[in-house]
Amino acid sequence: MAVNKLDTHDLAGAPAVSGERAEWLEVLGKHRDFLRFTTRELTDEQARKRTTASTLCLGGLIKHVTEVERSWVDFILNGPSPTADFAAMTEADWARREDGFRLLPDETLAGVLAAYAEVARRTDEVVAALPDLDATWPLPKAPWFEPGAQWSTRRVLMHIVAETAQHAGHADIIRESLDGAKTMG
Repeated sequence: MAVNKLDTHDLAGAPAVSGERAEWLEVLGKHRDFLRFTTRELTDEQARKRTTASTLCLGGLIKHVTEVERSWVDFILNGPSPTADFAAMTEADWARREDGFRLLPDETLAGVLAAYAEVARRTDEVVAALPDLDATWPLPKAPWFEPGAQWSTRRVLMHIVAETAQHAGHADIIRESLDGAKTMG
């Protein structure tokens, strides 16, 4: 019996993996590339600029996706953080969270892209080494999660891919509004 093997030895220094893990890493890598590509040849000022009615900017989207991926990989490894109780967040907590969607004056596009690359490398290594994609944890308390819900590692990977793809689309619109450059199409 032949085994369908997809080799991902070229994934940003991640160990070679095959099968389902390789497919997860391949599709996540594709959407990461789309997202990063939207920032090509931009200055920090351009990466901070809002070009739509939204408060989103390209640098902020990179920051947000970096934090989302980092926190969900931490969840895969350790379960919900006791500090991740969104129901208990204060106005100051929500304001800090909003800063995660902006490229702040002391931040650079190169810096947030480097942080994203490091998080991506870690994620790829974790996915390659995970013993079980069916392992589950209870979700943190948040208004957008059903009370008592649990997600498997596989479901978390699905969420990371969806979040990255969704924000790559947002980034494409922001970039096209900025200077007419397109990423996807």
